[in-house]
Parts: sequence; C-alpha cells; structure tokens
Amino acid sequence: MPSYQLTVNGRVRTVDVDADTPLLWVLRDTLGLTGTKFGCGQGVCGSCTVHLDGQAVKSCQTPIKDAAGHAVLTVEGLSKDGSHPVQKAWIAEDVAQCGYCQPGMIMTAAALLKRKAHPTDADIDDAFADHVCRCGTYPRVRSAVKRAAGGAK
Repeated sequence: MPSYQLTVNGRVRTVDVDADTPLLWVLRDTLGLTGTKFGCGQGVCGSCTVHLDGQAVKSCQTPIKDAAGHAVLTVEGLSKDGSHPVQKAWIAEDVAQCGYCQPGMIMTAAALLKRKAHPTDADIDDAFADHVCRCGTYPRVRSAVKRAAGGAK
C-alpha cells in the first residue's frame, strides 16, 4: 500500500492507504478527525467540506493521491476553542438545528470570507449553492456569514 504525506491542521501526517481513498475517509477513519461529516458521498451536500490549500473542497470527492503534498484544514483545525469568527457567528445566530451539515458550512463560510471580506447576499448564496441543510437554516447562515464579516446581520 502506498504512503501519502499531507499537512492536516498544521501537522505533517503520513498515511498508508489506497491512492483512490477519499480524503474524507482518511480524515475520519485513518486520522480520527470526525468533525468532517459523511453526507451523500457524491459531492452534492457539502457536509464533508474542508480546505485544501485554502480552497473549500468536497473531501468525499477528493482522492488522497490529489491531496498528498497539500495543506488540509478541517473544522477541528479552524480553532482549538471555537473562537474563529465564523464559529462565533454561527453560535450567535443560532444557525445549527440538527447540526450535521454545519462543519461543512462553517468551512465554506471561512473560505468565502478569506476570498471576499464582505460578501454580498449573492456571493453567500453562490458559495452555499451546493450545500444541503435539511433543517433549512439558510437565512441564519447568511446572517452568520455577514456577522463574521463584521457587517450587519
């Protein structure tokens, strides 16, 4: 079995898995980082979103061979104590209901705000177009992104 090296949450990690193993399963099963969720396995729900070199990607659709040599940031690595502005805004806006999709949404919001400090409603809607929240908290997601950006709720 081949070995792959990647940096996960600032720590260099080496994993021995098949080349086509999705990054999601490397994170969850091999490295024990279970904050990243399995939703659909087809890249359409967004629950598995992580950052790969700062870009939001669906980890269920990213084979380890493509992630090797890159920096991966998971929801566990966003902050040690929930102090990241997006995490604080998520709590303040009471976004989560069941919470299952929230790690992926939080990671998408953090990537969006890195790209665009003050996104418009259209920017937010576009960034979250491929996320599915069965609880329907989309208005609160938009408010939380704006709060994290320092804008109006």
